[in-house]
Amino acid sequence: MNPPTARLARSRGPRATALSAADLPLANRTSDLVGSVIDSSTSLLASQTHDIVRFAMGSPAPEAVPTEALARAAETELAAGRADAYDYAATEGDPALVEALCAVLDDLGQAPTDPRRITITSGGMQGLDLACKLFVDPGDVVALEGPTYTNGSATALSYQADLLEVPVDQDGMQVEALVEMVERTGKTPTVIYTIPTFQNPSGTSLSLARREQLLEVASGWGSVVLDDDPYGLLRFEGEDVPSLATLGGGDPFVFSVRTFSKIIAPGLRVGWVEADPGLQRLLISAKQAMDTCTNLPAQRLVAHFLRSGALQDHLATVRPEYRRRKQAMQQALQDQFGDRARWTDPEGGFFLWVTFNEPVDTEALFEVALAEGVAYIPGNAFSPSRNFPDALRLCFATSTPERIAEGVARLRRAVDRQLAP
Repeated sequence: MNPPTARLARSRGPRATALSAADLPLANRTSDLVGSVIDSSTSLLASQTHDIVRFAMGSPAPEAVPTEALARAAETELAAGRADAYDYAATEGDPALVEALCAVLDDLGQAPTDPRRITITSGGMQGLDLACKLFVDPGDVVALEGPTYTNGSATALSYQADLLEVPVDQDGMQVEALVEMVERTGKTPTVIYTIPTFQNPSGTSLSLARREQLLEVASGWGSVVLDDDPYGLLRFEGEDVPSLATLGGGDPFVFSVRTFSKIIAPGLRVGWVEADPGLQRLLISAKQAMDTCTNLPAQRLVAHFLRSGALQDHLATVRPEYRRRKQAMQQALQDQFGDRARWTDPEGGFFLWVTFNEPVDTEALFEVALAEGVAYIPGNAFSPSRNFPDALRLCFATSTPERIAEGVARLRRAVDRQLAP
C-alpha cells in the first residue's frame, strides 16, 4: 500500500475525526497554486461597508455593459420553445457562434479567420489553461512580461513551469532583453506568453518591429507564442497594429487567446482560441476533461449579439468613453501627484500603470487606501519575483470621470498618510 492510500485508509478508521485537511494526500502541484490577487479583491471589496472608488478589478463599467441588446438577444434565443438552447453544445463551440464570430471579425477589419481555427472557451482564462495543458511540462521555461497578468503567470505556475520575467517598456516586451536572458541562462522557453496590445497591467503595446522580432526569435527557438489579447478591439487612439496571429500568417506556433469579457460582459464567460486546425482534436480532448462544453445559452446570446450588428454599435459607444475616462484619470494624477509619480499613456484598453518617484510601498499602502475609500492592485501582484513594490495598477474603465477624480484624491490622502513622519 503506498503512503497516500494508507493515509486515506487511516482516515476512514476510528481516528478520522482527529484528522484535518492538512493530512490529505495533496498533489505536488498544489504548492504552485498561487491564486489571483485581482480576483480575491472582489470578495474583499464586497465585505466593505463604506464607500470605495474601485480602481482594482479590470472589468467594464456596469453602464458600459449592453444590457438592452443582450436582453433582446435573450428574448429571441432563450424564449419558450427554444429548449435546444439549454442543451449540451459541441465542445469546440456552437456552430452559430463560430460563424457569427468569423463574420464580425472580418467586418471589423481583422484578418479573415478560418472557422476550423476557432475553439470556443469558457472565458479567456480557459484558453490560457488549455495552452499550458498542451504545451507546458514541469520544469519547462515560460517567458513572460514583467509586469504581467497575474492569472496568466499563475496558470503557468500551476503546470509547474519555471518563469522568466522579461522587462517591459513603452514598446512592450523588450525582445532584445529576452534574447540576452536566454543566452545567459542557456534555457530556451517552451512558451513565450505575451499580452501584446494594451497590456495588463501596463497598458503598453508591443510595437510592430518587436512583434516581427518576437515571431522571428520564437521561430528560431521552436517556442510557442501564447498571444493573449482581451483588449485589442478597444483601441480609442492611434493606429491599429497587426496582431501576432495576422503577422504569423497561420504559423502553428502562434496560439491566440481572446474573450468577450472585456468588450461585452465578463459574466458571460465566453471566449475563444485561435490555433492551427491540427490542434483542435487535442483542444477538444483537453476541454472535455474540464467542462464538456462552454455554456450554450451564453453562446447563443453572444451569437445573436454579433449577428445583429450590436457589437459594432457597442464599440462605437465605449471606445470614446474609455478615452474620456483615461484622460480624466491622467489629469487627476497630474493634479494630485505632479512629479511625485509617473504613469503610462495607453491607446486603448482599461489600465494605467503608476510608478511612484518616492519610497511608497504599495502593498503597505493598500490598507491605508482602502480605509480612505479607494482600491487598486499593488504592483508586486503582477510579478512572481515581486519586482514592482513602488507601482500599482489603476483601472479607469470602471468609473466615471467624477468618481475617478474623487478616487485619485483619496489615493493622494493615503500616500500622504503613509509618508507622514
